Amino acid sequence: MAAFLIVEINGVCDEATYARYREEVSANLAAAGGQYLVRGSNVEVLEGNWRPGRVIVVRFDSMQAARDWWNSPAYAELKSMRQRSTNTKMVIVEGLPNV
Repeated sequence: MAAFLIVEINGVCDEATYARYREEVSANLAAAGGQYLVRGSNVEVLEGNWRPGRVIVVRFDSMQAARDWWNSPAYAELKSMRQRSTNTKMVIVEGLPNV
């Protein structure tokens, strides 16, 4: 069953490192089977006090595939770069059957 990685980037403390991360992460995600569905900062809040700066949604074939990517040696350096350079929130959520 498909799973969706949902990421909120709300604050960048090191623009140069985050720019390098953005340049390299797409190929890394694709190699792990991830597919961008949403990637941008044009966000409109309809309800509540959530004020995300940038939202990313990535589709993986399964929760395990998403976990494997996040825990992979291939992503380790990029993950560290993102963690050092941004304020990030990230979750994986399982999709509906056949989505």
